[in-house]
Amino acid sequence: MATMAMAGQAMERMHSRQPARSRAASVAERNTELFEQQRARRRGPTPEMFFAKHIDNTRLVTADDPVRRREMRRFSVAMVFLFAFTMVYVWQHLASIEVGYKVEAQKQQVEQMREVNRQLRLTEAQLSEPGRIDHIAKQLGLDAPAPGQVVRPDGAAAASAPVLAQVQGLGIRN
Repeated sequence: MATMAMAGQAMERMHSRQPARSRAASVAERNTELFEQQRARRRGPTPEMFFAKHIDNTRLVTADDPVRRREMRRFSVAMVFLFAFTMVYVWQHLASIEVGYKVEAQKQQVEQMREVNRQLRLTEAQLSEPGRIDHIAKQLGLDAPAPGQVVRPDGAAAASAPVLAQVQGLGIRN
């Protein structure tokens, strides 16, 4: 309590010197206001004191440090290489996954084509069965060829002599 009374007296003295208001006075006045606000909210016997510390950095000049600059340049280059290597690795990994998907799709396509080929061969075998062809020919009224009617694709005749086309009994006479 004695401290608070002394602080209050000091504040009264400061308020009595109104004409020359310096920065220290305005800071002290602000601290007093804050102190009074906190005292109204305080729940204990310990008073709180505020001290203003003025730091003047206007005279400081930042010096250029070539060692630090070199270290930062090396670090930046190392990070760029690390990033580039990482991106190349990720790109390769994703490309290999994509190629794997394409290979699987083409395997499925080959398997489907093999199945279609098997079905077509089965259909061809069923359609080219000699008994079936003979049965269809008889249904259409076709009969076995007479000797001499067969012409082979290699040019050899069924008989010993070539057979020429002849007109038989059309009933037209010259």
